[in-house]
Amino acid sequence: MNAPFRSRDLANAVAPLSVVHVVRQYRPNRGGLEDVVANLAREQLRAGWYVRVVTLDRLFRKLDERLPEREIIGGVDVRRIPFRGSTRYPLAPAVFRHLDGADVVHVHAVDFFFDALALAKPFHRLPLVATTHGGFFHTGDFSALKKLWFDGPTRLTSNLYDRIVACSPSDAHAFSAVVSGVEVIENGADLDKFAGASSAAPVKRMASLGRFSKNKHPERLIAMTKALAARDPDWRLDLVGAASDWTVEQLREEIARAGVEQNVRLHVGLDDRGVADVLRAASLFVSASDYEGFGVALIEAMSAGLKPVVHPNEAFQTLAARHPSVALVDFSDASAAASAVVSAHAALVEGAPGAKPSREELAVYSWPQVAAKYADAYRAAIAGRKGAPSRAIATPEGVS
Repeated sequence: MNAPFRSRDLANAVAPLSVVHVVRQYRPNRGGLEDVVANLAREQLRAGWYVRVVTLDRLFRKLDERLPEREIIGGVDVRRIPFRGSTRYPLAPAVFRHLDGADVVHVHAVDFFFDALALAKPFHRLPLVATTHGGFFHTGDFSALKKLWFDGPTRLTSNLYDRIVACSPSDAHAFSAVVSGVEVIENGADLDKFAGASSAAPVKRMASLGRFSKNKHPERLIAMTKALAARDPDWRLDLVGAASDWTVEQLREEIARAGVEQNVRLHVGLDDRGVADVLRAASLFVSASDYEGFGVALIEAMSAGLKPVVHPNEAFQTLAARHPSVALVDFSDASAAASAVVSAHAALVEGAPGAKPSREELAVYSWPQVAAKYADAYRAAIAGRKGAPSRAIATPEGVS
């Protein structure tokens, strides 16, 4: 059995703190943003911190279902609050009722929470740390309006934070245009979750991980599989994720339209064990995403032993420069993408050097190390807020 990834000890990085994470979507929803918050919270709990998550009470993919107001998930005290307005900018002023006892408030992504908590800083007087998570530039929709908002309101509110943390060099470049002192703490990945969970021998099977959103371009993966199947009908693609901009019905229609029902299989809402079972039958990871805040799914796929073939968005280009096993190809060209997949599979069959990443090179993404870096950011934020009222660390009800 593979040994778990470990690095710097969070418990030795800073004394235990009470931290409130504020994020628009959390468990039971699954996605890159939710995974980042859950994994960071897990490491903080392990270090004896009190961790609370404040999130919205409905999932964007199930707006007709209201979740419990309060729940303990994996030891984390989760508080859910109502919202109104668009899911692009959900208005949820009840967030201010859930900050008591916090030593630091950590806001994830740029949305209503990001703006409101910054503008209310003179009243709550709490140290604020924000992680960018790609801002709101995941797609080119409303690009002119987004730029105006970024240069105006986002510039204002960003400068009210004690620390702005970019989760990628590309985010750092973007946010450095509106606020100074941006630091980069790249997202971690759960390297143990899928460790070694790929096919023992090279097979003609690919997997893609992530919600079925517009920027992920699942339709391009289907088109690429059609091109592959025309060359060799043995090729298979597993699309693993959750409905988003693309519904399950729309994807099934796209698969049928391409005539690859025998080659593409959809897996919706799987837990980690279910995902690992899918990966055990695959040798390659594919992604046609044209925007990623960082690329957590790619790192997790590499930890499973899958060879990545991905679209050259900025985040993936950064990762490819570090990891020779990552192959880049433009997925808007289905034939070229199919050829890249065939070449990647051949490299695995031949046992080419660097065809797969080593565990050692992935250790930098371990969550203990990332959590320790965040502890330093919290400490700096708190130090910069000297004179603010001290707050005791609370213990959540029902948790010993």
